[in-house]
Amino acid sequence: MSMPPHNLENVPDQLGYLILNEEGAVVASAGDLENDERTAGILLNIVRLACKVKISEDKPDFFKRLSVIFDTFLYVATISSQKIYISKRKLMPKDPVQA
Repeated sequence: MSMPPHNLENVPDQLGYLILNEEGAVVASAGDLENDERTAGILLNIVRLACKVKISEDKPDFFKRLSVIFDTFLYVATISSQKIYISKRKLMPKDPVQA
């Protein structure tokens, strides 16, 4: 059995992952996100919107990592080699956040 061309199985506290191509099609998935086209579409729209946000007028900076945080889990997205990598992880807060 050959190893996949990524190491997403090794992400700590991971519940699942998605890999999307430039068009947003799911090219790989596992765990809670296996074949989850609905979540893929929602997160793709969030990533595309985040890519449009200008951090600075003089430099075209883009995000390196995007987190979408819920009470018990989070999604972490990054773009590399014309693919979008999304990992669903357990949320393990170290200290309670007081607003």
